[in-house]
Amino acid sequence: MEYRKLTEEEIITLEDRNCWAEDWSSIYVSDDFKPNYMHRVMLYGEVYIGAFEKNIEVTKGFLKHSGINNATLRNVTVGDNCLIENIGSYINNYTIGDDCHLSNISTIETTDGATFGEGNLISVLNEVGDGNLVFFKELNSQFAAFMVKHCQDKELKDKIRRIIREEIAMTSPERGTIGNRVKIVNTKEISNTVIHDDCEINGASRLSDTTIMSSPNANVYIGTGVICENSIVCDGSSIINSVKMQDCFVGEACHISNGFTASTSVFFANSYMSNGEACAAFCGPFSASHHKSSLLIGSMFSFYNAGSATNFSNHAYKMGPMHWGILERGTKTASGAYVLMPATIGTFSVCFGKLMHHPDTRNLPFSYLTAYGSTMYLSPGRNITTVGLYRDIRKWPKRDLRPEGAQKSIVNQDWLSPFSVGEIIRGKEILEKLQSASGEDVSSYNFHEYVINASSLKKGIKYYDIALRIYMGAVLKRVRKRYQGIVPPTTEIGLGDWNDLAGLLLPDSEEQRMVQDIKNGTLDTVEKILKRFEDINDNYRAYQWAWTYRLILDYYGLTELTEESAEKIRHDYIEARRVWIAEIRKDAEKEYQMGDVEEHVFNNFVNSLDHEADYED
Repeated sequence: MEYRKLTEEEIITLEDRNCWAEDWSSIYVSDDFKPNYMHRVMLYGEVYIGAFEKNIEVTKGFLKHSGINNATLRNVTVGDNCLIENIGSYINNYTIGDDCHLSNISTIETTDGATFGEGNLISVLNEVGDGNLVFFKELNSQFAAFMVKHCQDKELKDKIRRIIREEIAMTSPERGTIGNRVKIVNTKEISNTVIHDDCEINGASRLSDTTIMSSPNANVYIGTGVICENSIVCDGSSIINSVKMQDCFVGEACHISNGFTASTSVFFANSYMSNGEACAAFCGPFSASHHKSSLLIGSMFSFYNAGSATNFSNHAYKMGPMHWGILERGTKTASGAYVLMPATIGTFSVCFGKLMHHPDTRNLPFSYLTAYGSTMYLSPGRNITTVGLYRDIRKWPKRDLRPEGAQKSIVNQDWLSPFSVGEIIRGKEILEKLQSASGEDVSSYNFHEYVINASSLKKGIKYYDIALRIYMGAVLKRVRKRYQGIVPPTTEIGLGDWNDLAGLLLPDSEEQRMVQDIKNGTLDTVEKILKRFEDINDNYRAYQWAWTYRLILDYYGLTELTEESAEKIRHDYIEARRVWIAEIRKDAEKEYQMGDVEEHVFNNFVNSLDHEADYED
């Protein structure tokens, strides 16, 4: 926009409306500027003001003309068609976009040394540890998990931090900015904060050293009583009802509300936090916490629903409308049991009211761990055939609220993948070795400090085998459909172990290649690193097929995969799916017979199971 100096006539008009300037020659306006829409305005330093040509809707059905009333501005640029009124103290060192509504605000200011939340170094997983995670605008769950996982590699850590510093230096504004179509009303203090387009802030207490990454198709809402310091908030998120947040990163489409308190924590992709508290927590995609007594501290979560020390109300609930689910990668159940899933940093269980770490159980995924007195009982693979898991498989893809263009974090929602199936294979081998070593006539088996009842061990082997056959058949079906036949893998990438980087499932070899490419300078910008994550995800099916092809050959004792053997695998897949659905149906019937589920809910769920045959071919 081009600006000009005020005319003598415009200065007289402004002064007639009780406006005053420290130096009228330092006030610049657009060609279409109309001074009659400014009243009781004090101007200091260099101020640039746009046109006032439109009405602004201050609330539904109530329009006011754009203009500036009852405000003090110092070194401020105001775009076209803004309504700025009732600024209690001042707006200092800020750039404001077009079509904004700013009303009933105490202070908006940029001070020396503003960081806007970027470059903030925090420690997650260990609240008193050295910093292991650096904030910047384009951070996603993969980059964050990668930084945290490899923080002990000093060379890699130094390279990543240099890359991020360079990115921030290139993109950070000189002073605070407010984008286009931003609404800020009834708010006390905004300092050193960058606010992107289409954000609404209503009733917040304080925002300082923060970046709010709002956008037209994924606006951010900040509500009453919110205090947010040294943080970044991404597209489509809402923070409301007296949330207190310090040194936090909030990813896309997250909802944080009802007095939730968070410090030195990160929340990614569709996380939902209410009432409780987080400290040094890494909350990956689809992490949820609802209870007042929930404390997420020093741990990593993903597809996780935190319970409460005093309320286990619905975490093993299966069919009712309030069900949040037994989540894909780990959750606590109503009985205080824990569903064990493959996890990046191990697994946890609730024992005597405390969260306890059980790394040895990682190789028995989808299991329940319960305590009776001083004895810990393990039920291997039990969660594979529950209503809760079935509902989650169908549910999570529908709960991704991020619009196109606002999906920074990669979220792979395959419940059976080389990552989880690799753990299933190891779990099945462990159970078979226990059975072979102790025989089949014993009443129970000991696995480290845990007890596995004989019936639970046999069922565990059965459940793991069901999952393996479903997985192999589903992958093979996809390959045959895509290529109109059996096409062997064209790559060896994918063989070996797989990892989960907070939603991205990838071969360990690709993660290690990233480590080396950052160290040797091949990946020397944030853009290149994020693009590598995208490329890995884009090749997920090819890498998965390489891994699964080898699994099929080993499982069935084949040297090559023919149409005849593929038909055998298809038959096993269909049979395994039918057994799986039958087990889930039994689980649903058991829940219904307990009287916890209404009849129409039960019938609707069973009817959905009847349509599972549609997925067989």
